[in-house]
Amino acid sequence: VQLQAYGGGLVQAGDSLRLSCEASGRTFSTYTMGWFRQAPGKEREFVAGISRGGVSTRYANSVKGRFTISRDNAKDTVFLQMNSLMPEDTAVYYCAANKGSFQSYEYDYWGQGTLVTVSS
Repeated sequence: VQLQAYGGGLVQAGDSLRLSCEASGRTFSTYTMGWFRQAPGKEREFVAGISRGGVSTRYANSVKGRFTISRDNAKDTVFLQMNSLMPEDTAVYYCAANKGSFQSYEYDYWGQGTLVTVSS
């Protein structure tokens, strides 16, 4: 599966932003999907994940209550709604697909990143 993320940009603290990630192929619904991010000088970290059918979600503690992951299997797209953005959310955001368990942090396919910059 090939993934194309978009929707990043420059926003101010407190603003909202919605990232999208479109997948190619006909098997999107068979993948757990996730969002990761990598801030300058830091390691990539898990942000949010969503199960194949979209029923189950999980979040990093740092974004819980502010970010919402969702998916539209009919459109082969996963979203990340980001509210109450903070400067520490500044990072390159990546979407990823996992053929295995929803509980796993090991993802098999990665899209190119989209940059989110939050100014104070």
